[in-house]
Amino acid sequence: MKRQLWWRSLWLHLFLTPLALLWLAPLWLMFVFSTQPETAIFSTPTPILPGNQFVANLQSLQSDTNFLRTLFNSVMIAGIYTVLSIFLTSLAGYAFARFQFWGKGLLFSLVIATLTIPYFAVVIPQFILVAREAKTLLAILIGMAVFGGIAFLLVWLRFSPTLGRVMWLGYAVAALAYLFFGVPALREAMTFDFRLTNTWWAVILPALANSLGVFFMRQSFLSVPMSLLEAARIDGASEFRIFFRIAIPLVLPAMAALAIVLFLTSWNDYLWPLLVLSDREMQTAPVALGSLIGLTRVSWGGIMVGAVMTTLPFLVLFLFLQRYFIAGITAGGVKD
Repeated sequence: MKRQLWWRSLWLHLFLTPLALLWLAPLWLMFVFSTQPETAIFSTPTPILPGNQFVANLQSLQSDTNFLRTLFNSVMIAGIYTVLSIFLTSLAGYAFARFQFWGKGLLFSLVIATLTIPYFAVVIPQFILVAREAKTLLAILIGMAVFGGIAFLLVWLRFSPTLGRVMWLGYAVAALAYLFFGVPALREAMTFDFRLTNTWWAVILPALANSLGVFFMRQSFLSVPMSLLEAARIDGASEFRIFFRIAIPLVLPAMAALAIVLFLTSWNDYLWPLLVLSDREMQTAPVALGSLIGLTRVSWGGIMVGAVMTTLPFLVLFLFLQRYFIAGITAGGVKD
């Protein structure tokens, strides 16, 4: 039996090793061309060993694009986006998984339906909203904040043992709060323009409501035993305490997997930052690399150096974190 398993493993490795080398070949050539002169990419035969021009190509890249600044922008934008998106999608996923409310099925269906909408169908309206009508975006955000406060108030009244019987008071207070604070705030927002273009928030805010993240976190929270949550409620724990102290620790592998996906999505994004970040000091790394392709000159050495600097560190990081990624992907396979 052991001998049969050994032969099976040997044939499997003989089959997969060439495929792995085929997958690694472009990455190796990318590194080789980053150390060669710009004309080496067209030379025959193709060089397969590193040269000594990496520093020169890096200096050329830095002088053409201020690449270190664009790397900083990419890291900050992707990091802030990942943290905020993880927080929001976790809240939404937990609500869809563990709360019962009117219109839950319809609302979740709408969230899933947004996954079928091509990105290019919404990019122009999204650009108009952010670049030309930032005051409208601000009004929407204030409205969301007002209604979010109303929802928080209602939830607090619903689960408070002392005020649970006076829900009508919550609706009255919420209506008065919106009447006296929400409407004037919206009216004031319509007269103010934030000019979100050429800011990090122009890239971060439109993508925060990630439908795939909501679906992924919902499936992960479904695997949390309901008995644990009910026991915490019996002990008097609030919903937010249950969420942060019990539910979140149980789905950390799934959150780590989602964080990797969201970070890489933001890190590799090219079209949207190209549209809203025209200032060279605010551009991201993919946009900076794209600017090296001109009508009469293409800086292949700089492109390859930039590709190495934006790819290899995260490739190595993924190799070290792949067990958490795989654990997170499979974490939602069991439903309580």
